[in-house]
Amino acid sequence: MTDPRAPDGSLITTHDIAHAGLRARLTSWGSVLMDLRLDGHEAPLVLGFEDPALYLRHSPYFGATAGRFANRIGGGRFVIDGTSYQADCNYLGEHTLHGGEVSMGKRNWDTIALSDTSVTMTIGLEDGEMGFPGALRAEVTYALVVHDGCPALRIDYRATSDAPTLCNLAHHSYWALDGSGDLGHHSLQVDAAQYTPVDAELIPTGEIADVTGTRYDFRQPRSVMSNRLGEGPIDHNLCLAPTRRARRRVGTLRSRLSGVSMDITTTEPGLQVYDGAKINVSVPGLDGRVYGAHTGVALEPQIWPDAPNHPGFPNAILRPGETYRQTTIFSFSKEAPDEL
Repeated sequence: MTDPRAPDGSLITTHDIAHAGLRARLTSWGSVLMDLRLDGHEAPLVLGFEDPALYLRHSPYFGATAGRFANRIGGGRFVIDGTSYQADCNYLGEHTLHGGEVSMGKRNWDTIALSDTSVTMTIGLEDGEMGFPGALRAEVTYALVVHDGCPALRIDYRATSDAPTLCNLAHHSYWALDGSGDLGHHSLQVDAAQYTPVDAELIPTGEIADVTGTRYDFRQPRSVMSNRLGEGPIDHNLCLAPTRRARRRVGTLRSRLSGVSMDITTTEPGLQVYDGAKINVSVPGLDGRVYGAHTGVALEPQIWPDAPNHPGFPNAILRPGETYRQTTIFSFSKEAPDEL
């Protein structure tokens, strides 16, 4: 398979890394995590494609970096230091999603460092691109490490800007821990007592609500699929903290069918949980798998959606002289499956 080219003519490259029982494949297109495998577990842990060219036409952000502002901005409008900005409205024609139509997840990155266990890529966004101010330089390092005694994927983001801008980056893999093609055997636990309610177009209302008695209460492990009898898809932000903090474990995804668990450790104040209800991919994925509704769950550590438009939400403004930093670690373990 030859490396494809991006729309700008640049070469799209792929990189394989391995360490401590994990194997990963990454591509420069969107800084995508294409594949992740755990020794002793046959199925891939993420949704993806074997051919990097397929990500240009068929991928709903599988494994990509979302930014410069991950998630949604209502109306695509925001204000920084008294100046109003209008970002590209690529979601329902009215709102901004993941930084606009031609955003970080749909651009080719430059690989600047490569080893047997890690890859570092970088990208530059121009002032005014997709309506955002400031020339932004972002960098991501994917590294396979041992975390708390378990094999883990560590993702470090860094970014700087020459003018005040928004910066909120998120890793957008869809996770599937048993290869069954359905999330029915998965349970999710998240240390979040609050969530941000949304309107019919998934834009936060500005309220910060208690999860008690709602389907967004994952403080105890429960099925990711329980919403099938509820009010539609889960695509909501769970509030982990009021601001970015030192990294800490915030949740666990587990398949009782395979016995594989994934702990999430992050610095971020929010975790977007999307149950994959609208996944509908027309081409085969990894190992020839078919990706339809609920075949994977996206768990995206990030700043809360629409943060610049709600004073009580975490700060998303990056200023000259500052460095945006995020660390997220996905660590894996395997035990005997539950008796089904």
